[in-house]
Amino acid sequence: MKIVTDFLDQYEQFTVPGIHGRFLDFSNLEKALKEFGEEYEIKEVGRSFLNIPILSITIGTGSKKIFAWSQMHGNETTTTKGVLDLLLFFNIYKDHIEVKKILEQCTLLILPMVNPDGAARYTRENVNKVDLNRDASDLHEPESRVLRNCFLDFKPDFCFNLHDQRTIFGAGDENLPATLSFLAPSMDAARTVTPVRTKAMKVIVAMNTELQKVIPGQVGRFDDGFNINCTGDYFTAQNVPTILFECGHFPQDYLREKTRRIFTYSLLMGIKAIATGDFVQQREEDYFGIPENKKSFLDVILRNASIKGRTVDVGIQFSEKIKGGEVHFEPQIQNINEHLNFFGHKEIDCKGKELEKTDGSPLIENDIVEVILLNKEKLSIKSPQIP
Repeated sequence: MKIVTDFLDQYEQFTVPGIHGRFLDFSNLEKALKEFGEEYEIKEVGRSFLNIPILSITIGTGSKKIFAWSQMHGNETTTTKGVLDLLLFFNIYKDHIEVKKILEQCTLLILPMVNPDGAARYTRENVNKVDLNRDASDLHEPESRVLRNCFLDFKPDFCFNLHDQRTIFGAGDENLPATLSFLAPSMDAARTVTPVRTKAMKVIVAMNTELQKVIPGQVGRFDDGFNINCTGDYFTAQNVPTILFECGHFPQDYLREKTRRIFTYSLLMGIKAIATGDFVQQREEDYFGIPENKKSFLDVILRNASIKGRTVDVGIQFSEKIKGGEVHFEPQIQNINEHLNFFGHKEIDCKGKELEKTDGSPLIENDIVEVILLNKEKLSIKSPQIP
């Protein structure tokens, strides 16, 4: 097996059993990690505000140190799933020459769930309603202090900051979702391109080169506005090349299982580029050639609908709600206008027909609309977690 050519084709072999969908809490993580037995060094490095363990995983023996952390936003689980799959991949192929070379060159320290309290509640913030990715300087929260201590103790050569982004983002001006987006964070308000940032940019270019063969046109470049309270900006300002990964939408993949695969592939390619040193040969200008993320999508757009005699487009966005340990998607009307200058992940041409709620009243913004009437006939806005 060659990693680059066969990784995605072989993915079913190293998809961790029982880890599926959008919700993933500490009990799910702990159960998955137990399956690895003593293959990896797994230890508790701290506790959350509610006294839930924050775990670290160490793999590899090399001198090139990569520090990665996931789920500092509790409702951003795709990268945690991908990290677990990568661990299973390394375990299965530990005797493969390419994997051996990577792990002889690199040591990885991974915090798979920085915010277990938020994960249990499927919230972005921790239980104190603090966004941990805005607490890098102040360190008000115990989870932030755990992350900082690991950074200081490990002294990484590179940092990987692993996140999810909303379905609203497209890659540039085309009708293509930003399935993955990257950022080499700024280290000052002037967004100076320093040697530290350049290293991160070149690793991103190495990943993007491979991703374009898999998801052409679906890779975006995240905004590089500087905020020292953001973790990636703070670590970059400490002269450590840091890369932000943002997992986004793949068509019809609201559970992010396809994005999971593509993210894991990008993570492996990034690690490999550092292990081999091949990233050094990449061109900085190719980083700026990656199209910028744009807020260009809505989940559903009903085009050319009639509401009280007015022809309009109706934009619907799914709101994520946790119910019984599963994420449910509620279709909520985001905006109504004569022409919505957005792409829809799904678009329906209403052809001038009357659109109204099931009680006959007109649609208004912020309505939850699982079923609406189109010319008095029911139109279901299907929940996307149902295959």
